[in-house]
Amino acid sequence: MQFIKCTREALLKPLQTVGGIVEGRQTLPILANILLKKTGESVCFSTTDLEIQIRTTAPVGVGEEEVSTTLPAAKLIALLTALPSQGTEVSLETVENKVVLRAGKSRYTLAPLDAANYPELPPAQASVEVSIPSQTLKHLMQMVHFAMAQQDVRYYLNGMLLVVENGCVRAVATDGHRLALCDAECDLQLEEPFQVILPRKSIHQLLKLLPDTDAPVLVKLGTQQARFHFGDIEFQTKVVEGRFPDYNRVIPKNNDKIFLVNREELIGSLKRAAILANEKFKGLRWIVSEDKLQIQSTNSDMEEAVEEILIDYKGDNLDLGFNVLYLLDVLGNLKNSEVRFSFSSSQGATLLTMPESNQFCYVLMPMRI
Repeated sequence: MQFIKCTREALLKPLQTVGGIVEGRQTLPILANILLKKTGESVCFSTTDLEIQIRTTAPVGVGEEEVSTTLPAAKLIALLTALPSQGTEVSLETVENKVVLRAGKSRYTLAPLDAANYPELPPAQASVEVSIPSQTLKHLMQMVHFAMAQQDVRYYLNGMLLVVENGCVRAVATDGHRLALCDAECDLQLEEPFQVILPRKSIHQLLKLLPDTDAPVLVKLGTQQARFHFGDIEFQTKVVEGRFPDYNRVIPKNNDKIFLVNREELIGSLKRAAILANEKFKGLRWIVSEDKLQIQSTNSDMEEAVEEILIDYKGDNLDLGFNVLYLLDVLGNLKNSEVRFSFSSSQGATLLTMPESNQFCYVLMPMRI
């Protein structure tokens, strides 16, 4: 019985949308599959890894019968990707206990698993609902995601803090060595702020899925789950339990030694100096003096690099050390021509901001060189 008939592209798009969270090795074999539920012309595609669930629908169904099945995600997507792309018509049909994919004169028989055994996350219980333009939400995540920790024993750092308060949505990420914060305006009015920690994997998936448009994203946040609904996609994720550090205490308030520097020029100097830096620690020395920033690096072979950049600076001399990767992460993520650095001393936290906006800040702890 045929239950899907459409072009290759029409079937591949929803499969790729939901297939991003499916991993090859699974404790439960059915988690390597995509759940398909057909009602009339509408087919719902769904995947989960028990932490995240992605659903989308597409009008690719044929026939009046309702059909539910699960098919191996990697194999199905690989087959469709390998087919000729120009207007190839494909179909899926059930034949006894198998599902057959047909494309022209080609036929591929796949082994489904029972849809009744496919796990689904319970509906998210929302404490806060807010509508945010897609590109605004994506911008917030893009501006801070690189500062999230990776496999840190402090599990609450392995994600991004999303804070909703009166007139503002804020994203914060830190790995203990650096912190990135970005704000965006919203119309919501709350008696007190509400915050959740979104897992690292969820952030990376949302960055891939969110369109660069003003289309609204309905965000529903609860104490255990968060849900994002945009277009025909429904993205649901568990939130990370734990208490995120008080980021307001980390942001320095009295950094009075300030200069602006051209972002592209600084990136070039950092990349060149990094070539001769210690491969393990990737540390660079910054010497800030009147109207000059000198960047130095050395390694165990006694090789040395020295870069100089002219800046407008009249304060006390500073001698600092930085991990060059932490600097390149943030500078490569920004788009403006100049960035502002401010310091309190050679040992205090460094604050990086944008001259024309106070919606983003990056805090970086110095290292010993």
